[in-house]
Amino acid sequence: MDPELRRPITELGMLDTVAIDGHAVSIRVLLTIAGCPLRDTIVRDAGTALSAVDGVEQVDVELGVMDQRQRDALKDLLKGEGGRRGIPFNTPESLTRVYAVASGKGGVGKSSVTVNLAVAMAARGLRVGIVDADVYGFSVPALMGITQQPTRVDELILPPVAHGVKVISIGMFVEGNQPISWRGPMLHRALEQFLTDVYFGDLDVLFLDLPPGTGDIAISVAQLLPSSELLVVTTPQSAAADVAERAGAMAAQTGQRVAGVIENMSWLELPDGGRLELFGAGGGATLAARLSTVLDTDIPLLGSIPLDVALREGGDDGRPLVLGSAPSKARTELTGIAAALARRPRGLDGLRLPVSVR
Repeated sequence: MDPELRRPITELGMLDTVAIDGHAVSIRVLLTIAGCPLRDTIVRDAGTALSAVDGVEQVDVELGVMDQRQRDALKDLLKGEGGRRGIPFNTPESLTRVYAVASGKGGVGKSSVTVNLAVAMAARGLRVGIVDADVYGFSVPALMGITQQPTRVDELILPPVAHGVKVISIGMFVEGNQPISWRGPMLHRALEQFLTDVYFGDLDVLFLDLPPGTGDIAISVAQLLPSSELLVVTTPQSAAADVAERAGAMAAQTGQRVAGVIENMSWLELPDGGRLELFGAGGGATLAARLSTVLDTDIPLLGSIPLDVALREGGDDGRPLVLGSAPSKARTELTGIAAALARRPRGLDGLRLPVSVR
């Protein structure tokens, strides 16, 4: 299985030759580019797969590099017949559910919620991707423990994979902790390139980690992905709910749907089992009720996530909390929200199906 494309190398034209001599097997695998960052992973995985075959006692894996003709054939395969460009999640046949995770202001834990929901869904067997659309405040690579850059096959970008999730972020293209200072048109172009040139494959769910507020990126997402649904993250205090209401109410202008509200930092559990509500209480439920009125539809409160030191530690270590096993009410709440979202069927309403009548 190619570690970036997540498809068998035999389907991708990467298996060049196979030679069998008694109990010894030699193969030659073609890399997409000479500097493939996961070449050692490919050698190890191919060797492991061959060693598991009955009668194989010796394995040799040689690496080569695709020529331009082979790379063109691979791009055509990945992008569709003729190398079709465009945003694949907007095509009539796409069943990917797209969630844009929004907030009214920063500091509410929106990115932590995004990565934990994505990883929890991937752990359930779903094919999941994340676009870190918070260009100025990108944090998803660190939260996912990703340090490698994407692989480029000509104009096609192969996103790194961590914890079973494909991830792309502007943070993968800058040196160190360099700031990004772009105006609106540049932000729109960057997001558009992420959605057109990055190969995610057939995803069940795509998350977009939006910057806080209702600025350029939020508008661009509505334009580029009109079928995307909003997940609005807030904290319990009324001031945060007031601000978050604007982010959710924007759906009335853009025609998007609000999938629900998530309340983060809801309380701190004390050693005696009591709860300390540091930021007040009830903001998530209040926000869901207000958005239900503004949008004239039922907007559910999907869950309330308590403060948890392990959640912060998981972000610092690049290993999201949902992967842990120690008792944690925050992990239970996050996995519950992910399960609820995962159970929602990928709807066929409004899609054109390839059905012919004879």
